[in-house]
Amino acid sequence: MEDNPLYASLQVRPSGWEYFEIDDILVCQERVPCTFESQVKDLGFLDHGSDSEHIEQGTKMELPFWLAKEISMRQGRIVSVELPKVYREAYRQIFEADATVVDLNKLGPYFYQFGEKLLEFGNAENPRIAESLLMTYMNRMRRIMDLSINRLDGSTESKTLLPKLDHNERNIFSHSQESLRRFEQWKHGVISKLITSKTVINQKKRKRTEDD
Repeated sequence: MEDNPLYASLQVRPSGWEYFEIDDILVCQERVPCTFESQVKDLGFLDHGSDSEHIEQGTKMELPFWLAKEISMRQGRIVSVELPKVYREAYRQIFEADATVVDLNKLGPYFYQFGEKLLEFGNAENPRIAESLLMTYMNRMRRIMDLSINRLDGSTESKTLLPKLDHNERNIFSHSQESLRRFEQWKHGVISKLITSKTVINQKKRKRTEDD
């Protein structure tokens, strides 16, 4: 079994992981639908719906992104990768109609980051996927920023919006709310000076790390 290319892929560090970014590790664990192009011996236990000791050709299985990428892009491709349904045309039309009402957290807590990862598979729909991700982000961000910098999170609208945000959107909302609270405290004399937001500080730290 040690000579099996799938088994070998399970033993190596997943490519694309940024070990200083816990979010990136979690994104790479998201699953993608795959179809096995050839039989894989001795790893039938990975397919819980089969009694065979092997993974048979044509078997459909959801695999973590990092594993699917590893075994779909090497020579002698083991699996072909399909788009998760929330990135297909039917859902893209929903986002185009009104992205602000969609519950992204329910579709995937790392919707944007995972969508960006999927572009690495070189799917023919990549231009449409990238366009949809960008337009969805821009359209939703208008409402998120409007609420986060004008109303504190106790408002009814904020309570309705928060559960529908993906991880990235929630971080932006949280940092904007923190800045708004500190501004209100400064305006009413509760604190004596404004400080740099954590978002800006983290961006500067990351820039220094990249430069080093």
